[in-house]
Order: sequence, then C-alpha cells, then structure tokens
Amino acid sequence: MRAYIRLMDGVSHWLGVLAAWALLAACVISGGNAVIRYCFNLGSNAWLEAQWYLFALAVFAGAPLLLKLNEHVRVDVVYGGRSARTKAWIDALGLVFVLLPVCAVVIHLSLPFVADSWHQQEHSPSAGGLLRWPAKALIPAGFAVLALQGLSEFFKRVNYLRGQSDMNAQYERPLQ
Repeated sequence: MRAYIRLMDGVSHWLGVLAAWALLAACVISGGNAVIRYCFNLGSNAWLEAQWYLFALAVFAGAPLLLKLNEHVRVDVVYGGRSARTKAWIDALGLVFVLLPVCAVVIHLSLPFVADSWHQQEHSPSAGGLLRWPAKALIPAGFAVLALQGLSEFFKRVNYLRGQSDMNAQYERPLQ
C-alpha cells in the first residue's frame, strides 16, 4: 500500500504541475487572442477552442492533487469539528461509497462517448475548429486518475485507522 500511495501522490503532484502550466497557457492564449482580435481584427476558432481544452486539462489534471492536498469540497456540517479519527472514517466511507462509484460510472458512461467521437474524427462545427475527441478523452482519463488518487487516499485512511501512519486531518473551512 505504501508504494502505491507514494506512486499516486507523485503522479498527482506531476499532474498538478501540468494543470498549472495548462492554466498559464490558457491565459496567455486568451490574452493573445484578445489583442489579435481587437488590434488587428483577426481571430481563430482554433485558438478559442484551445483555451477550452487547456482549461479542461487543468480541471481534470488538477483534481487528483486537490484530493491529495485535502482541498476538495466537503459538507462542513458533517466533517468540521470532528476528531481526526472520525474524519478518517468519514473520508474512508465517502471515498468507497461516493467518490469511487461516481468515478466508475462516469468512466463507464463516457468511454462510448469518446469512442464515437474518435471513430468519426469529430471536429468542432466552428470554422477552423479542433478535433473533439482529445477534449472528450479527458473525461474518462481525468476520472480514472481521480479514482486512483481516491484509492490512495483510502489506503492512507486505513493506515491511519490501524495506527500505522499519521494523517493530516487539517481542514480549513471555506470562507463564508
């Protein structure tokens, strides 16, 4: 379990770095698009779609890191103010009965969606638009990596509950 946890934490960290770079690239493209459109009256649907694709990459690549860093959204009424052990139980049960099944369902339902797009070599209906299947493929890939990080987080909670490791139960309640 510990080797798997280290591996997935490393993969999630790397994906988080990729997400940060994708967001930076999307911002640069967005700014460049605006300058070119308003200063030179030129535009490209491909560059607009590239922004969307990069943002989708950032969301799907960044989600596992947010889970690893314990920065994901929770229900404060259930989680806040509980003991570390209770939080570990809530996390473990939430991972097994909510996160992992939802990831499995989304992966299962999105694979035919991606396959159809790939087989058709679907393009955007916009003039000069990009292929659609790469962006659509981010859905099952992103949820698969999120599920793998979820499994890592489950193993961390199990190790903590067994007394085999420490767990950072720090949870910063969002600003209201």
